[in-house]
Amino acid sequence: MDAEEFDVIVVGGGPAGSTLSALVTMRGARVLLLEKEVFPRYQIGESLLPSTVHGVCRMIGVSDELAKAGFPVKRGGTFRWGARPEPWTFSFAVSPRVASPTSFAYQVERAKFDKILLDNAIRLGVDVRQGCTVQDVLDDGERVHGVKYVDSDGREHLASARFVVDASGNTSRLHTKAGGRREYSEYFRSLALFGYFENGKRLPEPVSGNILSVAFDSGWFWYIPLSRTLTSVGAVVHRNMAEKVQGDPEQALMALIKECPLISEYLENATRVTEGKYGQLRVRKDYSYHNTRFWKPGMILIGDAACFVDPVFSSGVHLATYSALLAARSINSIMAGTVSEQAALSEFEARYRREYGVFYEFLMSFYQMNRDEDSYFWAAKQVTNSEHATEFEAFVELVAGVSSGESALTEAGALVEQLRARSAELEGAIDKIADGTPSGSSSMLRSTIVKQAMQEGSQVQMRALLGKDAAQEAPLFPGGLVPSLDGLHWEPSAQP
Repeated sequence: MDAEEFDVIVVGGGPAGSTLSALVTMRGARVLLLEKEVFPRYQIGESLLPSTVHGVCRMIGVSDELAKAGFPVKRGGTFRWGARPEPWTFSFAVSPRVASPTSFAYQVERAKFDKILLDNAIRLGVDVRQGCTVQDVLDDGERVHGVKYVDSDGREHLASARFVVDASGNTSRLHTKAGGRREYSEYFRSLALFGYFENGKRLPEPVSGNILSVAFDSGWFWYIPLSRTLTSVGAVVHRNMAEKVQGDPEQALMALIKECPLISEYLENATRVTEGKYGQLRVRKDYSYHNTRFWKPGMILIGDAACFVDPVFSSGVHLATYSALLAARSINSIMAGTVSEQAALSEFEARYRREYGVFYEFLMSFYQMNRDEDSYFWAAKQVTNSEHATEFEAFVELVAGVSSGESALTEAGALVEQLRARSAELEGAIDKIADGTPSGSSSMLRSTIVKQAMQEGSQVQMRALLGKDAAQEAPLFPGGLVPSLDGLHWEPSAQP
């Protein structure tokens, strides 16, 4: 078979694939995007962050379309977490890193949101082919240079390109072609059972569009308003309690709802959707993982193909679109001949790993605040059979990979103290919110771990708003690269 030739081949048309395709096409690349399904299609992960809406989506030109789509506005987060009996809320607007006119995000039906992004890529000139399944990559031993795929009629095709980008998500096995292996967190292995309900209760205005996250003995619930009447409801339980989501899914979900009084209250007059794309109860294994390699010559992993972290902070679409932006900068710079492939993709991987790591550490600190020892958040002590450690120390040792007690591996003491300090700082801020202290939300967003989690996203958002008026950033790493003024390339830093 003769191979069609492109500059970039993207596998997967979700937010990561559509975003990268748009950003490299905007710089003149010839892009082929292969998507195995036909849009619109169902997908989970409905809660967005401001940096995606006002940063990346503004850069690719879909902000106005999102604003007209009628998605519920998300102004922050509302939690019933730990020992606190009443829900507490934080607002994006109190952060100096998020411009007040854009201090919100959306709750989206992913079928609609993803189609907006894919249609935008088509408008920009991306060659999008749906119903096409990639079977393998073409690799000459030195670099990946294309793919073999099957179209919707079952015909095989070859396509070559300078870069192949795997944006095919967590279920595809294509990531193995980049070398390395996928490593799973020993602690954050959870199961989610979820469905959709009509006419569930809403939080009071002006936060009616917030995601509501509620901890209970067996895990935690998400409660996401997708329209005036439609709500996504899911229970996340630890693998030690997998029996709670086995058997009849209807009975299992209703039993978990009954365990959680606040969710029971919000669903008191609701009815579960039983028809159409939202009619099925689904189970997902939301394992937290990362690949040991995010790229090899000619191939790049982005989004869930590279890593995934527990979804309690709605980081999924943020990490997908942010990694797409980082990878697009790298491809644009390499193709322009301004930065070497090694330097550009090393910057991509270092920044993406850092962002993933920040959310992972944020998650550890947040779970540490649950004081109920019967909760699955504290199952680490039971799992490790640790007699010498507190629940939190056992938890940190487990997730740090040092629960074996090997002295050569054990630097857990410093990590325990660091996380303890950050968790105490975060908990103090949340106590202020729960007590109604006016500076509560501000204190939370100024806390070290939350600032870290917001830093990269806010810089993307400000760069999209200011464009060429933005100042050059300092490098994140010694000798590292920085974004160009338009945000679409890497360049050497003028700062140490």
